[in-house]
Amino acid sequence: MNALGREIAAIIEQDGPITLERYMSLCLQHPKHGYYMTRDPFGAAGDFITAPEISQMFGEMLGVWIGEAWTAAGAPAGARLVELGPGRGALMSDVLRVGRVAPGFLDAISVDLVETSPILRELQAQTLEPSPAPINWRADFGEIPRAPLFILANEFFDALPARHFVRVAHGPPFRPWHSSDASIAHPEGSGFFPDAMGGWRERLVGLAAGGQFAFGLASYVETGLPLAPPPGSIIEINAVAQRLMSEIARRIVADGGALLLVDYGYTQTTVGESLQAVARHAYVDPLAAPGEADLTTHVDFAALARAVRAKGAKVQGPVTQGSFLAQLGIERRAETLRRNATAQQRDAIDSALERLVGIGDARDHMGELFKAMAVMHPDMPDMPGFES
Repeated sequence: MNALGREIAAIIEQDGPITLERYMSLCLQHPKHGYYMTRDPFGAAGDFITAPEISQMFGEMLGVWIGEAWTAAGAPAGARLVELGPGRGALMSDVLRVGRVAPGFLDAISVDLVETSPILRELQAQTLEPSPAPINWRADFGEIPRAPLFILANEFFDALPARHFVRVAHGPPFRPWHSSDASIAHPEGSGFFPDAMGGWRERLVGLAAGGQFAFGLASYVETGLPLAPPPGSIIEINAVAQRLMSEIARRIVADGGALLLVDYGYTQTTVGESLQAVARHAYVDPLAAPGEADLTTHVDFAALARAVRAKGAKVQGPVTQGSFLAQLGIERRAETLRRNATAQQRDAIDSALERLVGIGDARDHMGELFKAMAVMHPDMPDMPGFES
């Protein structure tokens, strides 16, 4: 067991099993051993590749959109261009490069990068060293000063920690679960306690008899979950994401602006779970090596949209990434890049375009699995990219 695993195991031994939300938070953001705090995970040499690393065209399309959103909002002076989880800085670099397309945009903004990783902050500083606008780093969205906000979030919400709840069959009262209980197991298997009381129970991370991490169920029934699917069903709730989206919507309604969110996920809240761990471009066991793999869940766009509307902001989408980029003109941009390219470069452009907008295997084509959604001040007009 690695260092972070031993620390998590000690927490469980002392306090009992922990929620998936807490487990994910420790794995990803632990100040010493957290996944994002200890490495650069991006690119072919890392664990996964995001759209900005695939092609400059992705960032350019998002930059055109954010510039048009700023113009549609009345071209406010003193606006802040914000990116949540900026990776290596490639997306922001592309956005700033095309920012001149919107007259006055670059003169009106300052840049805020919400990033906790010191390693990634350093890479972002190197990438954005020639930035045409001043750059500030923030550890949390709440640190950004009051101003009209124009926010980009690409593959950010999927990495926020989620909770799982399992529907169990009716039966006698539930007995307490101890870390030494050998019966804990994945709920989709045969590991339900036979004497479990019916209802929703939270899925927890504990220790099996052999000392390894394992999933089990909480000793309490969760109320306020009205769905009643068959026993064994799981629902995934990302309260962290919903709280953040509520705060973003509140700021946009109060101060003006817009958010463009691009991520993988589903358009309707549904039963099922999507927890996955990725290391070296392959799926791995999320409990095997805490802090050494990226942990994510699919974004529930419908839940985020509900949080937005509850604060009075406007929502467009979600639509597929392929549709969004096509409507913004990515194919025309690809054709422009091809004109002065070598044969090898043209092949790379064609391959990148297919990955960004194509439909197929999720690991090779992003066009359908990934979605785009906009959050705007209620007085803003509809923005391009979201026609059905």
